[in-house]
Amino acid sequence: MRLFLMILSLLSFLPLAAQELSSMQQMQKLAQVYRYLSGLYVDEVDMAPLTESAIRGMLEELDPHSAYIGAEEMKGVEESFEGEFSGIGVEFSILRDTVRVVNTIAGGPAERVGVLPNDRIVRIDTVDAVGFRQTDVPKHLRGKTGTRVEIDVVRPGEPERLHFVIVRDKIPLNTVDAAYLAADGIGYIKVNRFGRTTISEFRDAYEKLGRPGSLILDLRGNGGGLMDQAIEMAGFFLPRGATIVSTEGRAVPAMSFRAQSNGGDVHGPLVVLIDETSASASEIVSGAVQDWDRGLVVGRPSFGKGLVQRQIGLGDGSAVRITVARYHTPSGRVIQRPYEKGKRREYYLDHLRRYDGAVRDSLDAAAPAYRTLRTGRTVYGGGGIWPDVIVESDTTGFTTYYADLIRRGVVNEYVISYMDDHRAALEREYPTFEAFDNGYTVPDAMLAALAALGAERGVKTDEKALEESAPLMRIQLKALVAQRLFGTEAFYRVMNAGRKDAFSKAVTLLKDWERQGLPLLEGKN
Repeated sequence: MRLFLMILSLLSFLPLAAQELSSMQQMQKLAQVYRYLSGLYVDEVDMAPLTESAIRGMLEELDPHSAYIGAEEMKGVEESFEGEFSGIGVEFSILRDTVRVVNTIAGGPAERVGVLPNDRIVRIDTVDAVGFRQTDVPKHLRGKTGTRVEIDVVRPGEPERLHFVIVRDKIPLNTVDAAYLAADGIGYIKVNRFGRTTISEFRDAYEKLGRPGSLILDLRGNGGGLMDQAIEMAGFFLPRGATIVSTEGRAVPAMSFRAQSNGGDVHGPLVVLIDETSASASEIVSGAVQDWDRGLVVGRPSFGKGLVQRQIGLGDGSAVRITVARYHTPSGRVIQRPYEKGKRREYYLDHLRRYDGAVRDSLDAAAPAYRTLRTGRTVYGGGGIWPDVIVESDTTGFTTYYADLIRRGVVNEYVISYMDDHRAALEREYPTFEAFDNGYTVPDAMLAALAALGAERGVKTDEKALEESAPLMRIQLKALVAQRLFGTEAFYRVMNAGRKDAFSKAVTLLKDWERQGLPLLEGKN
């Protein structure tokens, strides 16, 4: 009997042993091909790009979000997540092969030595900067904190080049783009991604607003980021112990993440704005808010990226992100929308089709229904977060002609040139954003000048389309000028006020919360 049990025990390991043997054989096959190519191929072979292509090829046969990140790309990824980099503190643009300073960061190294907006950087250390591409500039301006970089600039009105010696310092990469009062008692906070500093930035913004009674959290365009920051943000609104998200996978244990504290003690009405580019961490936050009946989700259905990636460094600065689990909202909905392995192109095309009205109606009909955890409202699964209130994109005035002006860089070029000529006068006339917002208008002459520049750049003027797009062009040009004078927040203040979209709907909902019979969903127990 004992011998029988021993044999049975040994047999139970055979499938595992066979699987491990097969894996070893596949590894050996890869190593053999690499060795034969390196040693026998007719020409000299650079094996590094071939190896990277092989890795990418393997990952592309799996889910749409497992990925290989090269060493150079990883530097930018790490900076984005860490929330800072070391550099000189300028926002720049490339126009006609010239690096132009759009803005300097207040208190940053460049501002401290006298670099100004509209300066043209023509030399960095010993390298001629004329002809640089957008990706070339950071390689030369960034470096270790405390190191020096020397630049020559051409400044309008100055007969000679100006030479600056700048000591690099830490430059923040903010994840909160805007925080202001949208109306009396209604705060608005725009979060562009979830990085290492997001929750601290968010808390600071909320305090700066004076802890408003109602809040709009704008996650439109937010493609995600660090999961722990999303969990903390959701916990800001939910009671201690509330489940925020759970994960399950083949090789990792199932986990459930809960609110650890009563956060910011926020009790008032909440609206979360999402759109088709809100993904991953944004969907964790909006899904938790919706499932716990903590607030309303307004906008358009989110992207549907609910796969958990583990990032693993590969020793040379590169890394792989391997999908190890799936996200579930507190009610049990799977955030990830369906996909077929190896069909990435179809996956992203399907994402675009989801926003066609007829397709979305069919998806609505097929979507599994779930119940929220407090009031039992019906919410829908099937991938992504479906808003409680759907607000279609405001496309009024967006013509093919205006789209061509944007895509070909004409609008950006025009605004840069306009600021070259008018910045000093604008700063004198409008010392504050409020003065600018109340007093500045875009005249017909600006639209005519933009159209003329477009014609010079190969975009034929379409008078009918120009007339149709004029109201939108005025709003966006005003917003772009405001951004260059007062920062990113000013851009959103102008755009939000000028468009009838999810933002304006959110303000209306919050103003009429009690009149419309919407429940006051308490955030804390």
